[in-house]
Amino acid sequence: MSGHNKWSTIKRKKGALDAKRSKIFSKIIKEITIAVREGGIDPDGNPRLRLGIANAKGASMPKETIQRAISKGADKDAAALTETTYEGKGAHGIAIYVECMTDNTQRTVSNIRSYFSKHGGELGKNGTLNYLFERKGIFVVPKGDLNQDDFEMEVIDAGAEDIEVDDEVFTITTAMEDFGNMMKKLEELGIEPESASLQRIPKSTETLDIESARKILKLIDLIEEDDDVQQVFHTLTLTDELMDD
Repeated sequence: MSGHNKWSTIKRKKGALDAKRSKIFSKIIKEITIAVREGGIDPDGNPRLRLGIANAKGASMPKETIQRAISKGADKDAAALTETTYEGKGAHGIAIYVECMTDNTQRTVSNIRSYFSKHGGELGKNGTLNYLFERKGIFVVPKGDLNQDDFEMEVIDAGAEDIEVDDEVFTITTAMEDFGNMMKKLEELGIEPESASLQRIPKSTETLDIESARKILKLIDLIEEDDDVQQVFHTLTLTDELMDD
């Protein structure tokens, strides 16, 4: 199968090179905290928590750290965390969508706005750019000893729209409404994904000259480094030349 999620695959590879483990852990801990606050401490009855734990295991997070995150979610201080999103445009009209979890929205919006303004962009009103993206489920599954043909048949039955294969992993794309079905299928197969998340995949991307694209990536990297930021999505085409920098 071939399709539209090359952007996601490239983004994953870039993230594997750039992200520090502590930053990855921080994001997952926040996700687990919110999940517990909203649905309780029992993973069997809390799909969001089950997903958070799966992502924690995929990132090789120690069991003790996972348990502390669950305990933190049950603490009254967890109520301070808020989920929020921001939408803006970088130079050359590149759309950038930012998902955050924060205990201080004033600090977060101030930081995000400053990143845009210092790099030739502008923070906009929420809802103005949402139409440029589609919500999709993205699952990254280690190949291991899996039989490719058999595995692909199983996940297609569970709603896979697209499957990309490289030397190490399968990257599976589903419609948002099939996200839960895919999670259940992988659980039935006894497979723990390296990561599983709902992402905002751009309906189309824009190609810039290499220097302009590098400047946009600097802005995106700066936003991603903020402790309150969970995920960043954008409409920049990530060419091979750009990713080889």
